[in-house]
Amino acid sequence: MKHDSLYNPCFLCPRRCGAMRENSALDHSDKNNITAYCRETAELRLACANIHRGEEPPLTGKTGDDPGGGSGTIFVSGCNLRCVFCQNYQISLESLGRIVDAGEFSRICLALQDSGAENINIVTGTHAVPAIAEGIAAAKTAGLTIPVLWNSSAYELPETLELLSDTVDVFLPDLKTLDSSISGRYYNAPDYPDIAAAAIKKMLSMKQLFFVEQQLVSGLMVRHLVLPGFLENSRNVLRWFADNCAGKALLSLMFQYTPLGSFEVSGGNPQRYITQKEYETVIAWLLEFDISDGYCQELVPGNTDWLPDFNKTNPFPSDLSVPIWHWKNGFL
Repeated sequence: MKHDSLYNPCFLCPRRCGAMRENSALDHSDKNNITAYCRETAELRLACANIHRGEEPPLTGKTGDDPGGGSGTIFVSGCNLRCVFCQNYQISLESLGRIVDAGEFSRICLALQDSGAENINIVTGTHAVPAIAEGIAAAKTAGLTIPVLWNSSAYELPETLELLSDTVDVFLPDLKTLDSSISGRYYNAPDYPDIAAAAIKKMLSMKQLFFVEQQLVSGLMVRHLVLPGFLENSRNVLRWFADNCAGKALLSLMFQYTPLGSFEVSGGNPQRYITQKEYETVIAWLLEFDISDGYCQELVPGNTDWLPDFNKTNPFPSDLSVPIWHWKNGFL
């Protein structure tokens, strides 16, 4: 099947909105003319590409005092989930970015590889799977040899993930919640728990954990962001991970929730940071559930220095990121 035909009508993601995204009359500058939930046409738009050193050690190549080459992150514009407190809201909600074709995408991947990236880390590309798969294939034909990571919300269909079977080496999904009331309120996706659980099980069936010199080159790492005031949510996620992923995947537990409030929901978004007591409670559950394979973020409440600004050539602090390509300027 031609990649373009997968957008007309579009049933790529669990929203199954049926939008006719492959339409020459659609204009990215007028979002009112785009009926897809992701607010994107069939054209692939990117925000930036960076050597990013803020990811987990097996993704950045960090070992001891050696910082490694960093992860070659490519931030895709648009999103099929659109979380209300998204830290990347400029590209997920406001849709900053520039259209690229498969050739330019390929050149971006090779530029990251030439700059020492340990991998190609594609961030939030669920709504653009066909175009991204085409771009990765072009990059591999042109000489891309480093692993490809799929960094997503896990709000994905198994049949769409199959389109990535020959192009993605490592899956890096979120498991945000297993509570439909939380996912309905904050992600406008009451079906998220069932969809995400099925997607992660599909990913587990597609790739097995494999390391080369402590770098993850194949497999699955599940991320979970702890929400302040919703500890039982995290407990349920950890229990599910222990029951379904133990020994087959890594866990990355994150405590960086920041009360941005990209847009408000009824009753409000959590408006505080994680407390020390909440942090210690969640860490204790790792021992209770015998989860030892993975990583935990340190608790640094109130620190917003790491928050990205995608209007800047380098959206992240310079100690975390080296810009390679930006939607305003192209290659840097």
